[in-house]
Amino acid sequence: MATDEDRLPDYKTQKKKPTSDEDKRKKKIVPGSLMKAVIRPGGGEVTPTDGDQVIYHCTIRTLDGVVIQSTRREFGGNGAPIRHVLGKSKMILGLLEGIPTMLTGEVAMFKMKPEMHYGEEDCPVSVDDRFPKDSELHFEIELIDFSKVKVISEDLGVLKKVIDEGQGWETPREPYEVKAWISARSGEGKMVLSRAKQPVHFTLGKSEIPKGLEMGIGTMSRGEKAVIYVTGQHITETPLISALGGVEEIYFEVELVHFVQVRDVLGDGRLIKRRIRDGRGEFPMDCPLHDSLLRVHYKGILLNGAKTVFYDTKVDNHGQPLEFSSGEGLVPEGFEMCVRLMLPGELALVTCPHEYAYDKFQRPANVPEGAHIQWEIELLEFEMPKDWTGFNFRQIMEDVEKIKGTGNRLFKEGKYQLAKAKYEKVLREFKHVNPQDDDEGKEFSDTRNLLHLNVAACFLKMGDCRKSIEECNKVLDANPIHVKALYRRGMAYMTAGDFEEARNDLNKMMSIDKSSEPTAKAALLKLKKEEQEVHRRASYQFKGLFDKNPGEISEAGVGEREEIATENNNDEHHHDLVNNNEQDIEQVAAPTRLSFMLGLLPKVKRLFTAVGLNRCTILTPDLSRSSGIGSCQSTVINYSLSLVSLIV
Repeated sequence: MATDEDRLPDYKTQKKKPTSDEDKRKKKIVPGSLMKAVIRPGGGEVTPTDGDQVIYHCTIRTLDGVVIQSTRREFGGNGAPIRHVLGKSKMILGLLEGIPTMLTGEVAMFKMKPEMHYGEEDCPVSVDDRFPKDSELHFEIELIDFSKVKVISEDLGVLKKVIDEGQGWETPREPYEVKAWISARSGEGKMVLSRAKQPVHFTLGKSEIPKGLEMGIGTMSRGEKAVIYVTGQHITETPLISALGGVEEIYFEVELVHFVQVRDVLGDGRLIKRRIRDGRGEFPMDCPLHDSLLRVHYKGILLNGAKTVFYDTKVDNHGQPLEFSSGEGLVPEGFEMCVRLMLPGELALVTCPHEYAYDKFQRPANVPEGAHIQWEIELLEFEMPKDWTGFNFRQIMEDVEKIKGTGNRLFKEGKYQLAKAKYEKVLREFKHVNPQDDDEGKEFSDTRNLLHLNVAACFLKMGDCRKSIEECNKVLDANPIHVKALYRRGMAYMTAGDFEEARNDLNKMMSIDKSSEPTAKAALLKLKKEEQEVHRRASYQFKGLFDKNPGEISEAGVGEREEIATENNNDEHHHDLVNNNEQDIEQVAAPTRLSFMLGLLPKVKRLFTAVGLNRCTILTPDLSRSSGIGSCQSTVINYSLSLVSLIV
């Protein structure tokens, strides 16, 4: 008797696997079109499946026994067996269906009707026009071997068969230095490269070994043994194998002994880190994090003819290591970037250009300006940054003040990216802080607002006005009358050329807090000068625009550009200050002079009216040619001879 459960429909549906092209082709097979006879049994119990590489000899005969084609030398072939990857290589339908029935070493005869070989409609494998595609044929197949392989190139020109697995997950890449045992033979079995008495040393990416071999080794781990099959365009002549003599396929037997991690840190070949001794752990999981406390020994060397050592912690620091916290700008930028890529116990050699060494950092007396440096660095150990787990609110805020103080120091030193990272770190951790009373809540809120404003100041110094405004909005969304946020956003708007929004923020700031009038008025005066400069330059730009007859186009500002270009651009600048009482960065005014086009787009009507271009339609020249477009520009103005209708 059926139960209620039996009556319920089965809503569980399995996702169907899409039908492959091979499956569609196999559906066309009809009984009797493919027959198999075993000539010699094979060994084992496993047969090839999709994804396996199959290596086989093939001899094709007519039903009368006449050989048409063969891979064997005795029948006119070159002796090289065929290699295919089931499910990936293009194969005739009869072999696509027949080879998966064979065992290793088996020899079988397949009798195929035309639709099972090259006579198949839309056959993916081409053949010579003289081939009897419309005839029934015998295919004698000897399955030499099959195995799982890693497809390295999409054209199947580079494949890898793993013999012994390696250790770890790291694999070499450009420009790593590699040591490996290598031997090679052609597909016909001819020795191309015999194994030397010493491993081969080479650098990836320098064309010291064939291209396909390099691609294959790039997938290997330390200690791994593999056969790398390389064909076609991936066989290139190199110092390792120079005379190929028409070889079309090479089997490389490789044992990866060791590789040295070499990193092009900047990507332009100037800052290079070379690992001399492996460290402990796995890269990059066990490398130092931001804000880690690091202890290193290092030796500084001038890259001059004598390679002068200018500092050695083991000699000049009484044998004591250098101790510093990452992310605080306490060591040259190139030094820290490379140490952050090291494992504990690792020894590395770093080659550094002058701008990442001591040109932007306190220079030792014996290091000349512009000197390229080489550091030999040993990372002894590092301590992970502490979290606030188990801290009470007062302990958290004391730690916040320390981090914020470091950020303020970095800001004053002009290291805005590092300073921003310090402030943002605290803001991230603040998401997990829960004040317990009103006093703690107010202190927490005030500190968070100051951090957002400090981030805004960093963005403004870095030239990103949009993000600076976004940070100010995070404060003003919660407190619309926050005076410092209004001031900072006003300065960001002014730098971006949005004078109206800037004026609104500065006026609102004065209406809220009378004590802020001197600062706001100074900023408004600066704003007025910037706006007047925009008008003046716009007048120059369009001067003489309509001096031509109707239908002719005058180039605006001709005769004035040289005058504009030669003007003194050294405007008065205000600077960001650090308020020692609140540990907040006070920005007093915007950075450099804006281009004359900044702010023009939102005020097109007013500006064109000011220069007398009322009630007319003009073809404007390409305004984007004007010089001095600022990095904080909110909108790039580019008319490109487009038709502009002026409406007053």
